[in-house]
Amino acid sequence: MWRWVRQQLGFDPPHQSDTRTIYIANRFPQNGLYTPQKFIDNRIISSKGYEDWLRHNSDNEVNGAPVYVVRSGGLVKTRSKNIRVGDIVRIAKDEIFPADLVLLSSDRLDGSCHVTTASLDGETNLKTHVAVPETAVLQTVASLDTLIAVIECQQPEADLYRFMGRMIITQQMEEIVRPLGPESLLLRGARLKNTKEIFGVAIYTGMETKMALNYKSKSQKRSAVEKSMNTFLIIYLIILISEAIISTILKYTWEAEEKWDEPWYNQKTEHQRNSSKILRFISDFLAFLVLYNFIIPISLYVTVEMQKFLGSFFIGWDLDLYHEESGQKAQVNTSDLNEELGQVEYVFTDKTGTLTENEMQFRECSINGIKYQEINGRLVSEGPTPDSSEGSLSYLNSLSHLNNLSHLTTSSFRTSPENETELIKEHNLFFKAVSLCHTVQISNVQTDGIGDGPWQSNFAPSQLEYYASSPDEKALVEAAARIGIVFVGNSEETMEVKTLGKLERYKLLHILEFDSDRRRMSVIVQAPSGEKLLFAKGAESSILPKCVGGEIEKTRIHVDEFALKGLRTLCMAYKQLTSKEYEEIDRRLFEARTALQQREEKLADVFQFIEKDLILLGATAVEDRLQDRVRETIEALRMAGIKVWVLTGDKHETAVSVSLSCGHFHRTMNILELINQKSDSECAEQLRQLARRITEDHVIQHGLVVDGTSLSLALREHEKLFMEVCRNCSAVLCCRMAPLQKAKVIRLIKISPEKPITLAVGDGANDVSMIQEAHVGIGIMGKEGRQAARNSDYAIARFKFLSKLLFVHGHYYYIRIATLVQYFFYKNVCFITPQFLYQFYCLFSQQTLYDSVYLTLYNICFTSLPILIYSLLEQHIDPHVLQSKPTLYRDISKNRQLSIKTFLYWTILGFSHAFIFFFGSYFLIGKDISLLGNGQMFGNWTFGTLVFTVMVITVTVKMALETHFWTWINHLVTWGSIVFYFIFSLFYGGILWPFLGSQNMYFVFIQLLSSGSAWFAIIIMVVTCLFLDIVKKVFDRQLHPTNTEKAQLTETNSSIKCLDSMCCFSEGETACASVGRMLERVVGRCSPTHVSRSWSASDPFYTNDRSILTLSTMDSSTC
Repeated sequence: MWRWVRQQLGFDPPHQSDTRTIYIANRFPQNGLYTPQKFIDNRIISSKGYEDWLRHNSDNEVNGAPVYVVRSGGLVKTRSKNIRVGDIVRIAKDEIFPADLVLLSSDRLDGSCHVTTASLDGETNLKTHVAVPETAVLQTVASLDTLIAVIECQQPEADLYRFMGRMIITQQMEEIVRPLGPESLLLRGARLKNTKEIFGVAIYTGMETKMALNYKSKSQKRSAVEKSMNTFLIIYLIILISEAIISTILKYTWEAEEKWDEPWYNQKTEHQRNSSKILRFISDFLAFLVLYNFIIPISLYVTVEMQKFLGSFFIGWDLDLYHEESGQKAQVNTSDLNEELGQVEYVFTDKTGTLTENEMQFRECSINGIKYQEINGRLVSEGPTPDSSEGSLSYLNSLSHLNNLSHLTTSSFRTSPENETELIKEHNLFFKAVSLCHTVQISNVQTDGIGDGPWQSNFAPSQLEYYASSPDEKALVEAAARIGIVFVGNSEETMEVKTLGKLERYKLLHILEFDSDRRRMSVIVQAPSGEKLLFAKGAESSILPKCVGGEIEKTRIHVDEFALKGLRTLCMAYKQLTSKEYEEIDRRLFEARTALQQREEKLADVFQFIEKDLILLGATAVEDRLQDRVRETIEALRMAGIKVWVLTGDKHETAVSVSLSCGHFHRTMNILELINQKSDSECAEQLRQLARRITEDHVIQHGLVVDGTSLSLALREHEKLFMEVCRNCSAVLCCRMAPLQKAKVIRLIKISPEKPITLAVGDGANDVSMIQEAHVGIGIMGKEGRQAARNSDYAIARFKFLSKLLFVHGHYYYIRIATLVQYFFYKNVCFITPQFLYQFYCLFSQQTLYDSVYLTLYNICFTSLPILIYSLLEQHIDPHVLQSKPTLYRDISKNRQLSIKTFLYWTILGFSHAFIFFFGSYFLIGKDISLLGNGQMFGNWTFGTLVFTVMVITVTVKMALETHFWTWINHLVTWGSIVFYFIFSLFYGGILWPFLGSQNMYFVFIQLLSSGSAWFAIIIMVVTCLFLDIVKKVFDRQLHPTNTEKAQLTETNSSIKCLDSMCCFSEGETACASVGRMLERVVGRCSPTHVSRSWSASDPFYTNDRSILTLSTMDSSTC
């Protein structure tokens, strides 16, 4: 345990080598010591305590789950936290793996099992894992007890899809070495499906499992508001220190006069006379710091955390962000960035699954240079076929129709019998490649008896459902089934394909897995005839250069045509292997897969050796349609002043086509291109040309297209030039992007001189890097898994929800928290400045103006609730107006509500109010005038209480003037805070409390309220303070209104009814008239005759606002 603690603190390296050796433990005693795992995230922020408590309970539930392990020839029940490395664990169907296990055996003879990793990466397809042959036969506890084996594997790492190791099995005094890869590893958190039970050996447990390693905390993101708060705090700290220094200096200046140094009523002691002047100066300075320290609003941070935590629930409660089809609501993973949603200047979005549905439909294909479309389950060829004298469309219903030559008439194909047979062979081979080269799975429950089951006329099974991690693969396999070549599943080491009703079994020899570097995958199979075939599938840029035969140029042209239509393309190729070639391939693959060092590099070299000299079969094209309201959302973002960049891995033509269709690019936009750059000099020259074109062309909008290769060159040496071109373009499209390149682009924008706020939207695991890099990360809960949603700050179901998330929630959150921050500094200035002024009248004796209880409760009770409720419920303008007028988003951009100008206004306002509080009270009682009926005069505590009373009322009413959206909660906390102050003061000063050592305030507040002059002074000072603020608002709204203020007036005078007024009008009364109209305009409110919220069907964006932010219809009588 101590070693683990030292590792976490960084004193001990966790591992001293790149590999570890695990001895399979099947003979351990039943009792032993185990190290429990703990996942408790200790935080000091109180607002996170509830989340930590839930997480703690969840951890205990997982760590205490019962499991069965093999020990001493039997099954022993224990808890998952007690599993240690080397234990053999039994897992039953539908159970979750408690640790990372290497599969030893299952209830199947081949040692295979199916799992789903939806909780890890969101992929709902069934994944097949297999055991090595030597352990696959050990299907009982007794047989496992005889196993003698050692596993050597890599040290723990977070990559879910990477695992290298080998198992050394001792049988009959002979050691057998078997390679272990990801196909043998069962990850903790995955679930066993369609398999009765399995046995596996634990290799990573506790915090070393891949799931736990993926729990590493993300880099802390700080909002612009938080940075402004810290800046303002430093300014107020300087004010605090300055006031303390001034007070200390003035105190000693005052005491320089002998009569004030040691007055007759305050004689110094001998110790005070002999003490060091320097120490006395420091002591007095620190005393003044303590006296004035309330000017630093420490409670601001507590209130901000509460506002963020509670306010985040509104996003999840908003029914307009709820997707009914999938049953998914918006999620908030990081509440610290709510206000940052109102400051976004750049949106970086993925294409597939984010702008599109990620529901692939097979549309077209190219087979041996002939292009086909699928129409109603039939392939329709475009243009003349070989030896055809006509260019009309030719119909190919299915391969069965090709096989039956009676279906071919002279109007369909005018070919010779030899060409007809060749055509059948070409199509047969193409669709067999589609049906065999994939990782699609079929559930056992759904495939029982499928070989002899009923078939539809188009040769697709009546009950057949495919599961695939990639929607492209599923669409292609389904298309092949419709044509007549049906993949019916895996059986042991074979792949079963039904061709025209005839079942064929292909022995699966090797799978060359897909990776982002090769951008292709391959399978090696043995056909029923005995010949060995290699089928390859991948992007055209990775397949075509490897081909030496087939219609390469024609297929390339067809692929470009598909891409221009916005279709996703893949190329298919094959190669026939001789026995000698296969033996060489098999040997090299075995050596590479059993290597413990540099296995990935060795496998990459072998894959390059295998995947060459291919024969091109053709290409496929699938369509991924746009999501609803994508075009409107992008246009709204552009109107709001937000620049939209699309970052995608698709090829250039496809990406441009989708950008045009979704409105990212306009047809009238001047499209600039930076693609296919080969060198730094060439890239720099192209960038200069683009910069000149932007300067010379008299075009309002420019669009830029960049590919991954050119982007790498541009970011290497020419960042400034590249950024100059990008800043002058209203839309940028980056295609052929690697995941890390997406993050680099966002990083480049973030560190630019303007320091804009960035937002990234994505739905797949390849988007996680850019989501974490951006200031705000949005995950789309789509079909590419949940990694993006889990690693994001916010998760939504559809791209269209982004408009309300930014324009409504972002706008509200920013206005609320900006006002909260300014108001806190304002009311603390009002609070402490009279204390500072009072020192001039008490010879800087550090006498406090307020009672200690008032000092404590000012920020806790008397003034805290109105601003908290305001920061949660305020709606200065209606949500529908914010969405229908995206330009209003510009009013709050660049942190304008927390600018230095606004900050100075609130600070000066606080100082001016404080001067009025203090000197207004001073001039009232400063001339020895008796204001009480019995002839008594006000004393020190009465004076301070009068100042404090005026201050509490003024700052509370000031908050009321800032409030536009009034509910019963606002009325309760606003007026209730003032009433509570009076009631508390009456009880506190009207009773002698026995637990208080001294009670300076006894009967003070009651005496104060008994004076009519005091009441008159309170009213005069409150009105004087707020009148100045109202006058400023009047002139600002009349002379320099913002777009938001104009929209408030438009909303007031339009048919849209509001609930934004403190005042309500009866039926038939004119809402805004004469002076009342001006006062309503001052605070941006107007209440029509019937206070309600009603919307017409023509309202833009959302015709039925079901948001929690919108209150139900309310009559004026309820105000």
